[in-house]
Amino acid sequence: MSDELTLWELAAELRRSLGILHKRDIQTAAARLGAQVGSTHLEPIRLGDDCAAIPDGEGYLLLAAEGMWPTLVDTDPWFAGWCAVMVNVSDIYAMGGRPIAVVDTVWSQSPEAVEPLWQGMVAASQAFNVPIVGGHTSCHSPYAALSVAILGRANRLLTSFTAQPGDVLLHVVDRQGRMHPHYPFWNAATECDSGTDPCANRDRLRHNLELLPQLAEAGLCDTGKDISMGGIVGTTLMLLETSGCGAVLDLGAIVPPPEVDWLSWLLSFPSYGFLLSVRPGAVAQVQQCFRPQALDCEPVGRVIEAPSLYLELGHNSLCFWDFETEALTGFGGGDRVSPSP
Repeated sequence: MSDELTLWELAAELRRSLGILHKRDIQTAAARLGAQVGSTHLEPIRLGDDCAAIPDGEGYLLLAAEGMWPTLVDTDPWFAGWCAVMVNVSDIYAMGGRPIAVVDTVWSQSPEAVEPLWQGMVAASQAFNVPIVGGHTSCHSPYAALSVAILGRANRLLTSFTAQPGDVLLHVVDRQGRMHPHYPFWNAATECDSGTDPCANRDRLRHNLELLPQLAEAGLCDTGKDISMGGIVGTTLMLLETSGCGAVLDLGAIVPPPEVDWLSWLLSFPSYGFLLSVRPGAVAQVQQCFRPQALDCEPVGRVIEAPSLYLELGHNSLCFWDFETEALTGFGGGDRVSPSP
């Protein structure tokens, strides 16, 4: 099969994926809230990032929330509980912050039905050393539902608003995991309590995440995003939309683990996965931060001025998304934000 045919087929599958299509639901929030809101400080709170970054005079409070996919809550409640904490923790670190605490909202049909959700949440809370400090619980609901909100703090931000033409896109991922048997989740975290040294495994999880605020505070990177349900392509789209620019993404550089097929890897939601937009002169230093931890940190594209995402494979290229004619989340456009000094 030629690269051209493969590229067109992949693009068609990616356009049909629910992980990307469901990002359009965010347009309902963008239409009501706008691009930014005021704060008690002079600096506005920009909307459309992994977390709301609220200036507090010395840095930023980070606030975010995630509602869990109802199908996952119904079919794998322990994993849903774990993921509810994990995805929020990842959002905080993706912004260059460190988590403080989480609260949850749980709806269930009975105390017995809610138990595996709690087991998963508590396990993740302990693994990431982030306390659950309150929330809302109902065991008399006609359905099961779960959402978790998180508070964190950053001294210096990684944001989705500061990608610049000429930046190198780096794909950061922990490949030491396995795909969920039924859903597109690459799990490199839940077995941290297994093996001969669970404490060392937990320390590795936390240390890997700590690399993100360290990069921000060292001034090596100011732009990044946590890879979410849209996979690497959907996450790239969201970053480009908020930064008001485009990119060329080399699909051939996004190499899956041996047991995972290519499309599944492109669409996967990894437990540890980030997209960084890095000035060319800092790429080698950024890569060196991740490699001692056996984490992949490889260039997969470049940021360009034109507000479109182009996919490349071999010698072939196509325009996958043109933001001048089609929004994704709606939190796009406006003036490009200059990188932090």
